[in-house]
Amino acid sequence: MTWIRDRWRRRRVPRDVSLSDALFEHFPGAALLADADGVVLRLSPGAEAHLGQAASDLVGTRLSGLDEDPLRGELARGMAACLAQGRPWRGAVRCRRADGDLRYQDVVIRPLAGGEGPPRLLVVLHDVDDLVARARVDRERLADLEAGLARLPGALFRLRQTPRGELGFEYVSDGIRELCGLTPETLQASPEALFARMPDADRRALTTTLARSAVGLTPWEQDVRLTLPQGERWLEIRARVRRGRQGVTLWDGWLQDITQRKEEESRTRALVTTDMLTGLLNRRGFFANGRAVLAYAARHHQRVAVAMLDLDHFKALNDTHGHAAGDIALQCFARTCRDCLRPYDLIARLGGEEFAIMLADGDPEEAWRVFERLRRRVAETELALGGETLHITVSLGLAFLEPDGDLNEVLGRADRALYRAKHEGRNRVVGPSPVV
Repeated sequence: MTWIRDRWRRRRVPRDVSLSDALFEHFPGAALLADADGVVLRLSPGAEAHLGQAASDLVGTRLSGLDEDPLRGELARGMAACLAQGRPWRGAVRCRRADGDLRYQDVVIRPLAGGEGPPRLLVVLHDVDDLVARARVDRERLADLEAGLARLPGALFRLRQTPRGELGFEYVSDGIRELCGLTPETLQASPEALFARMPDADRRALTTTLARSAVGLTPWEQDVRLTLPQGERWLEIRARVRRGRQGVTLWDGWLQDITQRKEEESRTRALVTTDMLTGLLNRRGFFANGRAVLAYAARHHQRVAVAMLDLDHFKALNDTHGHAAGDIALQCFARTCRDCLRPYDLIARLGGEEFAIMLADGDPEEAWRVFERLRRRVAETELALGGETLHITVSLGLAFLEPDGDLNEVLGRADRALYRAKHEGRNRVVGPSPVV
């Protein structure tokens, strides 16, 4: 071990050299001492190599001469600020070497207490040109990435939820402007700016699906509507979730406009559930929409009125005047039904001249009045065919469905009541007594 101690002794600074002198002598960058006018008084030995200029060329010259812009550059402003405020100044300055090469220097200018003498400035420079170049490349790549994201037909986002349930967008790409007219900065400041544009039902659903995703760490997938000045718009939300530090939950996901897809789906559903001749629901549509009406009635413990309808002597009309006349009669009857019923009542053409009606609400007495009014209105309708005026009538069979009843079963009872109406002479409403 003796040789290690001897080697260390040879490398140590002599006892008569101060720590400040040793630091100045061996400083890895460039350290300069300047007066209040910025004239260089002294510089560290490493400054020559660092700045690419000989010490003899620097001592006695103004420090600002190193700057790319000696008169109005950052060095001149930094020294002025340092002296005026009495505080250190720091900044990145593009400095010129003797060979003309320009390199960024991280510059720290610190005022030194001069006692009774003039003030002095300690100036420290580190070459950070490579770091600045890499940062510039990173910024350019980030700008290219942001520009690419802005061109995508949607928006990337990161949503954050604290353990207390507070929501905030950490990031939203610029595509959000096209989706909903909001800036990323607006959403990062307040996610409520987006949520407030959702209908109440969609917002409640969003709260539920988000909570389910957070608890189970399952993907968050939901379609929501936005009410915008230009109309309603559908957005699709797809995100993956993870638990961050300190119980924070993070969703990284994608928003895109699916309005066109929703409209196409709506048109497809309409084609599948609509009778093409009359524009009424078909059998499939009647049962699909009927389930929602029955569910509502069950929640409120209400009975539902259901009627089966059949145009009287429809076969004879077809045989006498042709199928085109029969189609006109069906269309006229459909218009009369829509005029007599409320928009939320269900009416469907089940096939041929057979129709079904479900009243969304109303007591039995009201149901009788509604169907009797419809029967009279149909009987009063005049149908002009080839110079001849025809009248059509309708027979109705009425039944009532209990809150826990079956739709097929009540249609069967209504159909049997319809049979009785035809057997008793047609053009009448037959069913259970309205007295309950």
